[in-house]
Amino acid sequence: MNWLTDLLAEYGEDIAEALAETGYMMLVSLAAAVLIGLPLGMIVFLTQRGGIAENRPVWSVANLYINIVRSFPFLLLVVFLIPFTRAVVGTSFGTQASTLPLCFVAVAIYARLVEQILREIPPGISRVAVAMGATLPQSVFRALLPEARSGLVYALTSAAISLLSYSTVLGVVGGGGIGDFAMRYGYQEYNDALMYITIAIIVVCVLVIQAVGHRASERLDHR
Repeated sequence: MNWLTDLLAEYGEDIAEALAETGYMMLVSLAAAVLIGLPLGMIVFLTQRGGIAENRPVWSVANLYINIVRSFPFLLLVVFLIPFTRAVVGTSFGTQASTLPLCFVAVAIYARLVEQILREIPPGISRVAVAMGATLPQSVFRALLPEARSGLVYALTSAAISLLSYSTVLGVVGGGGIGDFAMRYGYQEYNDALMYITIAIIVVCVLVIQAVGHRASERLDHR
């Protein structure tokens, strides 16, 4: 195990810095998913044909955004957004610049998952709330969200795992994070052992996210 000790002694600080950069990208993109993706998914669900707030123009615009972003190959999306990223962040390289396209994807992924979770709720719940005189916000916050909260947490867990995978791709364009570290020190320097360690770290991160999300989802599920 001397080789492992030597690798960690040489690259330990770099690995920690890469993990911190990945954590930053994940936290910001997940915040965007919750703050923007959750309302967007609810808008798509509520304004669909037959929804309690049916509005075809609004549904079309929201649904189109989700479909376009989700159908875009992520690496091409990053390149496509470079002018916009440079205008907003001031640069197209680095962790902050890479976080912006990741936020676009996070919003689209979670919005679609939110819509799917809400579709699994018996339609009678929202209809009964409306029939009892509940306003649209009351129907959402007192009927739909409490019923869907377990599924929404589990969906956020799935989105987080997908975003972790996407964040590793950003290393190809110098985006920082654990993927960039693996490309620069593992792949480009033909350091197979370091590459395997990096992969193991990513797998552990996925397992931890899955375990925490699953536990939180079970705690919220009172069915």
